[in-house]
Amino acid sequence: MTTGELLSVEPQELQFPFELKKQIACSMQLTNKTNEHVAFKVKTTNPKKYCVRPNTGIVLPHSTCDVTVTMQAQREAPPDMVCKDKFLLQSAVASPGSVPKDITPELFNKESGNRVEECKLKVNYVAPQQPPSPVREGSEEGSSPRGSVSENGNITTTDLKAVPRTNAELSSETKALISKLTEEKNSAFQQCNKLHQELELLRRQGNKTSGGIPFIYAFLIGLLGLLLGYWLK
Repeated sequence: MTTGELLSVEPQELQFPFELKKQIACSMQLTNKTNEHVAFKVKTTNPKKYCVRPNTGIVLPHSTCDVTVTMQAQREAPPDMVCKDKFLLQSAVASPGSVPKDITPELFNKESGNRVEECKLKVNYVAPQQPPSPVREGSEEGSSPRGSVSENGNITTTDLKAVPRTNAELSSETKALISKLTEEKNSAFQQCNKLHQELELLRRQGNKTSGGIPFIYAFLIGLLGLLLGYWLK
């Protein structure tokens, strides 16, 4: 807080959270510590860049007044984010009952014998505050699986992080599956050949004994046909 005999000013410097192509405002508070009416006037070294509301006014005895300073949208940032702009706050004792329209330039002229004070304020650019990034529940690496209850009352577990498999892993699994199916198919053909030989032997024995085909022979022929049809699909 900058303290004078007439007005105290807070803050001591104007801080703007700088962002390109965006108007930015900050405020300062003037406090009258006297029993007098105090007039004030705000000046800046770069009047085209800033808008001050109000830039002049009267602060009643033991009262406060808020002043808003708005920086116009900037197209480029200054080097190293250093601002050389400055503000000057002038204050002077005014006549009792004075209003803002009664303020004249001569009121802030020290040579006229008026009680005048001056306060210089620097401008500082600060980085804008960034809101925290939303984090989805359970998205942290290494989180354990999360359980849920389905409509039928069964408890299921869902992995929160799926691990993709590489092409090499998929190719290895495919080759292993093909090899297994080939072995099973070859084994089935061997079984079919064995059954075929046994059936042929039964047929010959049946022809010698009864001249017909036994029931077991017909059953085995049907089974052999089913197996061959299944593996040849």
